[in-house]
This record gives sequence, C-alpha cells and structure tokens, in this order.
Amino acid sequence: MQDYKKLKVWEKSHSFTLEIYRVTKLFPKDETFGLTSQLKRAASSIPANIAEGCGKYSSKELAHFLNIALGSSNESEYFLI
Repeated sequence: MQDYKKLKVWEKSHSFTLEIYRVTKLFPKDETFGLTSQLKRAASSIPANIAEGCGKYSSKELAHFLNIALGSSNESEYFLI
C-alpha cells in the first residue's frame, strides 16, 4: 500500500478533474446528460482508480487499477477532441 496523495500522477489527475468540472459548467445545457456527464465520469475515474489501486496489497492489483485509469484518461481525451 502507498499514499496516493503523494503521487504526482494523482495530483495532476485530481487537478484535471477539478478543471473538467469547472469547464463543463460552460457547456450547452442540452449536453448535461450526454457529453458533460460522460466527461465528468471519465475524468473523475482517473484519480479514483489511482487511489483504489494504491490501497491494494499487490503490484498486480495496482497495475490493474492503473490500467483502468489510463483507459479513462484516453476516454477523457476523446471527449475533449
């Protein structure tokens, strides 16, 4: 186990999530249940999975959650494109 709050990748992904929440307030209202919702979920999944993986006891489990975080990062990137 390790303290996820000490990881730069977690700090950056947390900041990214906060920025997504700020920016999506500017999105059109008709996107509230579409793009806005999906982007928020994908972005918040990144630091959440890093944190969850850091709470596991094996490197294999940590790698699994980091892989999920990477997938969420790619998903967020696509929504922003």
